[in-house]
Amino acid sequence: MAAEGPATRRVQVAEHPRLLKLKEMFNSKYGSIPKFYVRAPGRVNIIGEHIDYCGYSVLPMAIEQDMLIAVEPVKTQTLQLANTNPLYLDFSTSANNIQIDKTKPLWHNYFLCGFKGIQEHFGLSSLTGMNCLVDGNIPPSSGLSSSSALVCCAGLVTLTVLGMNLSKVELAEICAKSERYIGTEGGGMDQSISFLAEEGTAKLIEFSPLRATDVKLPSGAIFVIANSCVEMNKAATSHFNIRVMECRLAAKLLAKYRGLQWDKVLRLEEVQAKLGVSLEEMLQITEDTLHPEPYSPEEVCRCLGISLQELRTQILSPNIQDVLTFKLYQRAKHVYSEAARVLQFKKICEEAPDNMVQLLGELMNQSHASCRDMYECSCPEVDQLVDICRKFGAQGSRLTGAGWGGCTVSIVPADKLPSFLANVHEAYYQRSDQDFTFEKQSLFATKPGGGALVFLEA
Repeated sequence: MAAEGPATRRVQVAEHPRLLKLKEMFNSKYGSIPKFYVRAPGRVNIIGEHIDYCGYSVLPMAIEQDMLIAVEPVKTQTLQLANTNPLYLDFSTSANNIQIDKTKPLWHNYFLCGFKGIQEHFGLSSLTGMNCLVDGNIPPSSGLSSSSALVCCAGLVTLTVLGMNLSKVELAEICAKSERYIGTEGGGMDQSISFLAEEGTAKLIEFSPLRATDVKLPSGAIFVIANSCVEMNKAATSHFNIRVMECRLAAKLLAKYRGLQWDKVLRLEEVQAKLGVSLEEMLQITEDTLHPEPYSPEEVCRCLGISLQELRTQILSPNIQDVLTFKLYQRAKHVYSEAARVLQFKKICEEAPDNMVQLLGELMNQSHASCRDMYECSCPEVDQLVDICRKFGAQGSRLTGAGWGGCTVSIVPADKLPSFLANVHEAYYQRSDQDFTFEKQSLFATKPGGGALVFLEA
């Protein structure tokens, strides 16, 4: 992969209604004209849920919905942020004293993550200020990566203001690292696809080293996103970080039982790599080693031969010190089986057999069952939506994103798309007991979109 940075395009703003509207709002807000615009897309993960932070490949594609920021560098050292959505309040701070409050996942903190990541990467103590107006059309807290798109957009904004260059891979790695300032222990999928996406293709994204490979999706099928309208903010909940920690503890126990240097192991993938065995063999080792009953912190300590104090200070993150049980067997089983499904999905896409859509759908259905039963990251509304999607013609349907709400992604034969959309709309969104308003953002067909870009006015 060439080490070029994100593309810069010259556009006639007047010909792009959304850019034009943003330019006019910027002018009425700040009394000036933006110097440039940056876009970063959201993403849908087709398969490979909750395994990126365990070291395994995932298979997302960028979607057309995105974050767009209009920017004007200013002489003062003040960073002014505003949002076209009136629910998100204005914010300003000194560009040289960035404080990110982990206790409150407020929208501007995601911008600050990207800004601070670039600032720290170049070791800059003083930065120029800027006026920014943010416009996002990715449904928030829906599992389509609105927050990571904002972090990536902010990183690219800051890089552009500085006049510096970085490759897409470097940018993705900096933004993945800097999003952790907000307290989310994510794995890097969202930031990688935001920068590395290309129109017309999904990507297999592998980690350490980060690389992306094109995966050609079947031409006879459409991927449809349906929002359960149950919001889940992973920075505001401990569910997500507990799962990260359960995977880390499972990796350490498996390593210990197999005679590896367990204290150096952080990810389930490292155990497989060090043992040099297949994913199928890792599933068997998990069966033989871990028990399905939850582990108490005391039992984890006995297994590892450490004290409770050592567990708390050296392994557990500060925000999950009070967890009383860890489901290690279930989390490891999900991760190893899901990692295998990702590779099978890619292989089927490459070989393109006649029953390709059916085979891909079966893998997506297995993925959902594992997320629901082994990883326990679904919720009743998402399960119900998955069932409705399958009933009305999806060959496969699963939760996508962190879960606990958010969206489903379904693979639908192209000829069934119109009836599928109409039936799902009626069955899920028009029922009398649902108290949400249906928006077109709630149910839409999508195709692989491109990655982050800088727009200059021609």
